[in-house]
Order: sequence, then C-alpha cells, then structure tokens
Amino acid sequence: MTTDAAAVWLIVGLGNPGPEYAGNRHNVGFMVADLLAERISGRFKRAGKAQAQVVEGRIGPPGPAGRRVILAKPMSFMNLSGGPVNALREFYKVPVAQVVAVHDELDIDYGTLRLKLGGGDNGHNGLKSMTKAFGADYHRVRFGIGRPPGRMQVADYVLRDFSSAERKELDYCVDRAADAVECLVIDGLERAQGTYNS
Repeated sequence: MTTDAAAVWLIVGLGNPGPEYAGNRHNVGFMVADLLAERISGRFKRAGKAQAQVVEGRIGPPGPAGRRVILAKPMSFMNLSGGPVNALREFYKVPVAQVVAVHDELDIDYGTLRLKLGGGDNGHNGLKSMTKAFGADYHRVRFGIGRPPGRMQVADYVLRDFSSAERKELDYCVDRAADAVECLVIDGLERAQGTYNS
C-alpha cells in the first residue's frame, strides 16, 4: 500500500470526550494528539459538521520534506469513532493508507509501542468502528497499557486512570509515541517500525 506524498495525513487520537475520562488509559490517543498539537503550536477547535476537534498544520522540516497533517480527536464516544473520522477523511480527501490511529493496546506491555498497517481490531471498539466505516487499511500506532490485574474487567481497567507508578513514565511514553507518529509520516512505516517497535 503506497502513500501519496502530496496528500494530507489524518492523525487520529482515540479516546472519550469529557474531563472525567481525560486521564484514563483508554484516552492515551488523546494525550498523544494533544502533544503533537503543542509541537506544531496548534489549538484544537471544532471541525465544522464533523463530531470532532481538529488542528491543521505541518510536521517535519520546512519545505517539501514537511508533511501536511490534520490532527483529530473524535468527540463521539470511543465505540462511535468511525463516523467522525470518516467524515474528516472524506472532507480532507485523505487516502485510507494515510490515516493513522493512535490508541491504547491491552496485549502489549505498558509503554511499549508497535506500529503497523492494517490488521484486525483486537477487540478495540474505536478501531472496530473505524474499520466498519472505511476498511482496515489504515496505520495504527499501538500504545501498550498491559492487561488488567487479577480478575478486573477490561472495561473497568481501560476506563481507569494510569496508576501512580505508570504516571511516572507517562510523559516519556507519550513523547516517544508522538515521535513515532512523526517518524511514520515523514520517513515511512518501515523506518518507524525499525526505530520504535520494541
């Protein structure tokens, strides 16, 4: 699947809207999107009719090597992310292969990153909704949150804030995930995987 150097990239941080969810493990995609917006000195604002907040800008070096990006945070709940993301994708004419979903991943140890193109949703409702809306051939930056301890339900675990021990590493991990997104968009998947998949 090739990418179009002239086309815009749509980078989607997945999460749930509202202050009560802000620190949840499920909202790590929002945290990465917020940091990327800060790096390009942008502020999220409502995106017309789409149920999302967006920032438009460029990442990478100035000039033709830089990439035009739309950073987005769907303002639907996680399991309805596909509708707002697809509305933005169509509005900005973004090829599916230039959509990047940044999301929490249960089956990876906390703080570990994995980048990939396409694949299943692994039970993640945000990915499930996106795949239903426009197919599975988009990029994913998977941010490991680990499995719930003991018999804790998955839904309870992902909707809890990071533990105090996890929070000590969180800024570093979010920073590294933002670096991985930039590397993916500027240098391509293979280079990003080689650098950030651990």
